[in-house]
Amino acid sequence: MIPVMYMDRHAKILVAGHTGLVGSAITRQLKSQDYDNLLLIDFRDMDLTNQKQTQMFFDKNKPEYVFLAAAKVGGIVANNTYPAQFYYENVMIQSNVIHCSYLNGVKRLLFLGSSCIYPKSAPQPMKEEHLLTGPLEPTNRPYALAKIGGIEQCWAYNRQYGTKYIAAMPTNLYGPGDNYNLQNSHVMPAMIRKMHEAKERSDKTVTLWGTGSPYREFLYNQDLAAACVYLLNKEEAIFNTLIYCPDQPPLVNIGYGQDITIKELAKTVAGVVGFKGRLIWDSSKPDGMPRKLLDSSRIFAMGWRPTVKLEEGIRLAYQDYLARKDTFKD
Repeated sequence: MIPVMYMDRHAKILVAGHTGLVGSAITRQLKSQDYDNLLLIDFRDMDLTNQKQTQMFFDKNKPEYVFLAAAKVGGIVANNTYPAQFYYENVMIQSNVIHCSYLNGVKRLLFLGSSCIYPKSAPQPMKEEHLLTGPLEPTNRPYALAKIGGIEQCWAYNRQYGTKYIAAMPTNLYGPGDNYNLQNSHVMPAMIRKMHEAKERSDKTVTLWGTGSPYREFLYNQDLAAACVYLLNKEEAIFNTLIYCPDQPPLVNIGYGQDITIKELAKTVAGVVGFKGRLIWDSSKPDGMPRKLLDSSRIFAMGWRPTVKLEEGIRLAYQDYLARKDTFKD
């Protein structure tokens, strides 16, 4: 399918957080479609939590489109250890970027959220309308509330100022550029690293958090990137129906469409990595939400679908880990 190209290939496009798991994938996707005027910034270049620095960047560079992928992210350990940082940094980043986008006339903005915005006991699969219908999962509540604030800010600016900002809610992500630090990584990269190191040491066992019973959905990061560029390129009539719905926030789920248990995931990762030992589950550690499957029927109906199957994606992620493992500093 030939993609619709709403954004001019020479337009100034800001990818905030371009070195991260999501931002790097969006950057690759844009380059593969011959976009040649990308503005690439991350925390090593500029502090997006700083309002003055963010405003100065926008005033100077005048981006026309924005992918807001910059965020503080991590798994259960990181969320439990640094709840204040997860809340503060994410609120400041998104508030500054969204507001400066409005002040500088950005044509379209895509804000990246997370499936943890939905209630812990939300019906499965989780639809966009399930937002704010029940209590959140306690282990990542500060992060989830920050992301909900970003969705609300996009919606509020659309209503008051006529901006065209959309919020994309991806499921659990993995792929090249992931974070493999065992203290703050997500479940997939943590498993890849643990099992690789155990294989290298000839360990007989690997201990993993929780019971392994929760279900999770996983999406390869390059598939997410394709979906994000696809959304921001939608023709005006369809895009407007997404962002100007009077009783719904401008929210679109982006998932794989199928989930598996954490135990099944662990067996698949072990097979890809080549770890042949026994998996031990530490049930004293938290499981998180029992299930997090997104209803992605809205974007599926538009014509987008993921292309990378789970085992294939894990193999690609493992290759990325092997290529970069000597650079990791815990």
